[in-house]
Amino acid sequence: MSADKKIAPEQSPFLEDKQQLNLEYQQKCTKENKDVSCGFWIFKGAFMQTLATEKMFVIIHGLGGLVVSMGLAYFNGTISTLEKRYKISSELSGIIIGGNDIGSVLTSAIAGYCLSKAHRPRWMAFGYFTYAIFCLLTCSLHFIYGAGADALQLTQEFGGFKNESDFLKSSQGDQKLCLSHAANCKKEEGLWVPPLILYVAQLIAGIGLSMFWVVGVAYMDDNTSKSKSPILLSVSGFLRTLGPALGYCLASVCLRYFIEPYLHPIITPKDSRWLGAWWLGWLILAVLALLFALLMYMFPKELPSTRERRLKEIASGKHEHIEQKELSFGDMCASIKRLMSNKIYMYNTSASLFYFFGYLAYWIYTAKYIEIQYRQSAAVASMATGSIALAFSALGVILSGIIVSKLKPKARSLAAWNGMVDFVTLAGVVIYIFIGCSDSDKLTSLSSSTSSCSASCHCEYVHYAPICAPGNVTYISACHAGCTGKSKDPTGLNMYTGCDCMPLPNFTNSSNQQYAYDGACPVDCQNQFYMFLAVMCMLKLIGSSGRTSNMLISLRCVSPADKTFSLGLNAVLNCLLAFLPSPIVFGKLMDKYCIVWGKTCSTKGNCWLYDTAALRYTFNFAVACFLFVACCLNMGVWYNAKNLKIFDEKPPKNNENEDDLNLAAIGDIVKTPLQLEDP
Repeated sequence: MSADKKIAPEQSPFLEDKQQLNLEYQQKCTKENKDVSCGFWIFKGAFMQTLATEKMFVIIHGLGGLVVSMGLAYFNGTISTLEKRYKISSELSGIIIGGNDIGSVLTSAIAGYCLSKAHRPRWMAFGYFTYAIFCLLTCSLHFIYGAGADALQLTQEFGGFKNESDFLKSSQGDQKLCLSHAANCKKEEGLWVPPLILYVAQLIAGIGLSMFWVVGVAYMDDNTSKSKSPILLSVSGFLRTLGPALGYCLASVCLRYFIEPYLHPIITPKDSRWLGAWWLGWLILAVLALLFALLMYMFPKELPSTRERRLKEIASGKHEHIEQKELSFGDMCASIKRLMSNKIYMYNTSASLFYFFGYLAYWIYTAKYIEIQYRQSAAVASMATGSIALAFSALGVILSGIIVSKLKPKARSLAAWNGMVDFVTLAGVVIYIFIGCSDSDKLTSLSSSTSSCSASCHCEYVHYAPICAPGNVTYISACHAGCTGKSKDPTGLNMYTGCDCMPLPNFTNSSNQQYAYDGACPVDCQNQFYMFLAVMCMLKLIGSSGRTSNMLISLRCVSPADKTFSLGLNAVLNCLLAFLPSPIVFGKLMDKYCIVWGKTCSTKGNCWLYDTAALRYTFNFAVACFLFVACCLNMGVWYNAKNLKIFDEKPPKNNENEDDLNLAAIGDIVKTPLQLEDP
């Protein structure tokens, strides 16, 4: 062997171990860098990374919540139009709305438990995508079934009349006049399909809503410091609160257009038979939902600022280690047991259940309530509910967030404020009972007075087509008034004559004086409407001010390991015990006081006229009872919250420089691979 030949030294086992550690560390750093990387595909780069901040997420999450809440409010604003178009009762509409809560129940607890360690922004993006499907599925009804015969016959193209003979000829076939024999009811096939499609759409919406709420709030709280949580939650809540306002405004704008915008209706939006373009807004909402699905998909699994803060806490020894457990059914049951034994959590959840059960009736039926009680059009009712009342709600959310962030009150102070908010809301609901309109009550008391007279006219299946008689008395239809003749007066208005069921004027015995004009008599309820609106705005302002404090108590009363699951469990309980039964219960209550049904062969259809006085007393009293129980349970939250910590303690000033140095050192380690020297 040559003397100058070098013998290769054996590979050092220690060096191999260090190289393996270096490789594992580089892989770990690559994975962590990927977890905080913003964007995907071609939508990534240095600029995108600068957008991965707490503020940007709060803005996107808030605006996305705005779109979600817009859809929920838009549905509520158009619910009376949907009932008229597809002949749906209030009870059935409540069942349809319950589909949203069924979807939330099926996914909230699973999402809260299983997705706590997943890439949560991408699951939120999936939620927005399902919400877009909900919007498209809902509006598809119009493209499948069209405007409907009832709406088309109120247009110039399909129901208008060119001359007097056509008008009189049509009057014999539309069953508006007194009939000499029993009328055959018109069979309508497939009436069960539209409610089924609406129910499935709401079911899909519930899945998207749970992804947005349960996963989104937990991600926001985990990626913000406790000192910033109140103001960031308030900003997000403020943006979400604007959603219902915009949703009702969108409903108001769409309902001002006829259901088929290219047709020319012969009635105005003030007529109770008016059907607006309810389907138009869903197309806009679907596009917005898809846009926010794309934006949310770009956010990283963990924000870079959160990673730096976590590493800083580890270096200073202040990091609270959360044991990562394997997901299992047994562990989920243990989490449920811990939450059930948490008095603050249980009192707060129970109070929310009763509050939501009662107040949800206003959230769903406020626009319809205004239409019924104060004789406002659907467009005006939606505008009042949205742009005016909910603006006060948004103001209350943002003001409360600023105050809580500045003052940093203790848990008992927050709980006491929540209790006071509930008592003020209870007082406002009691005031609602006494804000009635006598003209509206008089309008709904007339149907029974003509039932015996009009029995011989066989009006059972006659469509609701109100007429106005002298003395400002409204009748359900010309048939119910016993009218036999139909013509036009010199001004072109439709006039019915020979109405035997109308009382004769005192000064004459001639039946020629028994006449009426097409359309309901004018009702003046403006003053009462403004009073109701003023009280509602006050309740929105005060009631919304408790949202931030209630959310902080919900997040801080549980351990960090149970935070996401507690939100999911809370959502399940709210859906099962409040959001699901409340619309059905109050919808059935409204149907109980219906006077005139749009009756068909197969179903009683939708309600056209209510007993406003009885409905006002019963509806508001029932809500008040649920709110009273919520007030009492909030006192339990106040009593048990004395040791609850809401905010972090302020760190000593002399440690600030040391923390900055630790943060800089950690940052240098993270940015470069581990360098190991040879032995």
